[in-house]
Amino acid sequence: MSENVVHLHKPTDPPADDTAPTVLTVVPDVPPARPVPLWVRSGRAVKRVATDERTKNTGRVVVRHGAYIAGGARIAARRTWDGRTGSRYERMIRAAEAAGNLEAAEEWEERLQRFRAARHHRRMDLLHSPVEAAKGVAVGAGMSIGVLVSLGVVMAINNGDVADVITPLSATIDFIALLIRIVQIVWGPALTIGPFLALLALWSVGRKQHAAPAWALPATVRSSEGEPITPSIVVKALRDLGVPALRNAIKEMGDAGASMLGPIRIAGCGVEVDVTLPSGVSTNEVQNRRRKLAENLTRHEHEVFITIPEAARTVRLWVADSGALDEPIGPSPLVTDETMTADYAKGRAPWGQDLRGDAAALSLYQRHLLITGLSNQGKTVALRALALWVALDKSVQFLMGDLKGVGDWAMFDGLATTLIQGPTDEHVIQVTEMVEGAVEEMNRRLQAPPGTQFPALIVLVDEAQVAFMCPAKDEDKRPYGGSKSNSRYFMAVRKIHNQGRAVNVLMWQGTQDPTDQNLPKLVREGAHTRASLALGTESQARMALGDKAVDGGAAPNLLRPGLDQGTLVVASSGIDVPKGQSSITVRTHYIDDTAAEAITDRAKALRDGVTTLHAIERGEDRDPLADIATVVGDASRVLTQDVLKRLAALNPGAYGGWSFIDLKRVLDGTGAEPYKSDGRMVIGRDRLTRALANQGETGSASTV
Repeated sequence: MSENVVHLHKPTDPPADDTAPTVLTVVPDVPPARPVPLWVRSGRAVKRVATDERTKNTGRVVVRHGAYIAGGARIAARRTWDGRTGSRYERMIRAAEAAGNLEAAEEWEERLQRFRAARHHRRMDLLHSPVEAAKGVAVGAGMSIGVLVSLGVVMAINNGDVADVITPLSATIDFIALLIRIVQIVWGPALTIGPFLALLALWSVGRKQHAAPAWALPATVRSSEGEPITPSIVVKALRDLGVPALRNAIKEMGDAGASMLGPIRIAGCGVEVDVTLPSGVSTNEVQNRRRKLAENLTRHEHEVFITIPEAARTVRLWVADSGALDEPIGPSPLVTDETMTADYAKGRAPWGQDLRGDAAALSLYQRHLLITGLSNQGKTVALRALALWVALDKSVQFLMGDLKGVGDWAMFDGLATTLIQGPTDEHVIQVTEMVEGAVEEMNRRLQAPPGTQFPALIVLVDEAQVAFMCPAKDEDKRPYGGSKSNSRYFMAVRKIHNQGRAVNVLMWQGTQDPTDQNLPKLVREGAHTRASLALGTESQARMALGDKAVDGGAAPNLLRPGLDQGTLVVASSGIDVPKGQSSITVRTHYIDDTAAEAITDRAKALRDGVTTLHAIERGEDRDPLADIATVVGDASRVLTQDVLKRLAALNPGAYGGWSFIDLKRVLDGTGAEPYKSDGRMVIGRDRLTRALANQGETGSASTV
């Protein structure tokens, strides 16, 4: 055991009196370090060299170029074998049989028979070719010698020298000797260089086909992000999908697996191809492996869409250009074209673009609408874009309830007949009574004479899940929320879904995160147009769009929350859906609040003026004359028909059943009686003002 050593010394710089104290330092006795064995140092050096990036790059280069030569030889040998035998035709026959295309199989079999017959004929000709070749050589040589001798005779006669007879023949012999000499000189180097040239040719073939392990390829080749979609890439992606029956069928087809593919067509910011699956492979086996298929195609999952066309055992793949779906699609025509108007009955709302890049326009005529999705995915903006377009048709009327209440619909103040904004139970009660008023208006229209035409009345409720989940009850203990037969909001919506379409009373709803509690099944299925932004699960996707759309390939649950904002999957007869599909993916235009206000200003300019009610007034004793003045608002005159509608929206209980006779009864004798203007009955604001003033002076008021 080692011992400590004690050293006695003085400080380095002693004071002048030389009386510095002695410093006692204990220094441990540390044994000298043991030398590292040579084999350890050598191992570390080898490891350091082996793991160095330059060593790895050198190894990749050696393996890559060696594999290019081996792969090129394999490819050249296979091409030669295919050219000399009927193996190519046999692969085509197997591919056609696997795809169930018997006509193509018969055609390839006929081609194989013709190839074999031609090959047999060539081989039979080879049996007689040596004799024929010898005869040809003898005849050719004799004719050549005769021509040369004749030429020499002519030269001899011309020159007068008999020796010129053999001059042409001698010159030809000398030329042949020169060629032989050149071949003798070149032959040696050619034999030496020839193998290297052959290796270079094989290397070139292998390099073009990237015939090397993926890890050994250059970084630019290994990173094939954005690689163009070709038949071979699609076939390889399907082969490596992990479906045994599909892999075995493609293996039997060989390179002919591309026979499964239809034409690869450019479709917007990507390409589209139909794949006819071999027998024994179902379409859902491919659908359920969307992520793996996308990765095999060097794409992200959201850049590959799988749908089911009409053809049996076929899937349609749409593959986006890498990164294309993250680019904006441009402004809405509603923003860029200030002269645009709308036609509710015959027009289509410019909503956005489909994946092909074509304009996606939606018909709103007599279609109830439901838009759902997770929070903050663009639901309100997508719903508002449709309302902004249809507002440019001055005949369309709105009853609006925004149960979020942050001002997303504030620009419709002065455009909507009723606009209720807020998230509380009281706001839900107001919205419920608004929807019930729309039911009263629907019933009035249904009882009108046959053939009567009614303008569109759109009842729009955003954040409808707040209404369905409201716990409040009325004085009769009837709940406003819920999905039971006594639930007021639920039953009002159901009534509009059942009969409103016939008289142009439509229900539009936007809701978050659909479940059976906040979006009952009967309400979901009552919408003609169903659209969904990003969702969390497939079960939610089925609630939003229905089983048929999801089974046909609709997958809003595969959209990326936060990244695919404004992208929704639509199932509707009001939009052009590709033939054989049950849904379409639309990237909607983004219209911000400033642009939305400019559009609503244009819509307000088309109307005479609308007084927007921000609450549903309730009470037993009412002054009809004051209420009529309220709904007329600042307009100089309003059609009596519109006054009746606004009164019904103001208080469904008091005015829901009013007719023109009731209106005339109240106004008779007040000086504000309806009169004709441009052939239509109207009520004037100035006359109402005078009538109210006279009523105040007399102190009399009629009540309902």
